[in-house]
Amino acid sequence: MELSTLGKWMIFAGLGFIVLGLLLWALGKSGLPLGKLPGDIRYESEKFSFYFPIVTFVVISIVLTILLNIIIRFLKK
Repeated sequence: MELSTLGKWMIFAGLGFIVLGLLLWALGKSGLPLGKLPGDIRYESEKFSFYFPIVTFVVISIVLTILLNIIIRFLKK
């Protein structure tokens, strides 16, 4: 692989991380209860805490699947 091609891929990856970071920042400011949905597993004791947001993962997975399918359908036309 040529260095110029690798450089282009790194730029696109960096832009993707910037967009992802902005989306996560906006979601954090929006007040949505992501990470605090019913069904998310949380265990806390004096010396140990465990948190696994399984329902949040499922919701995010469904939303991303729908969005990616819509994007792929538009790109095929």
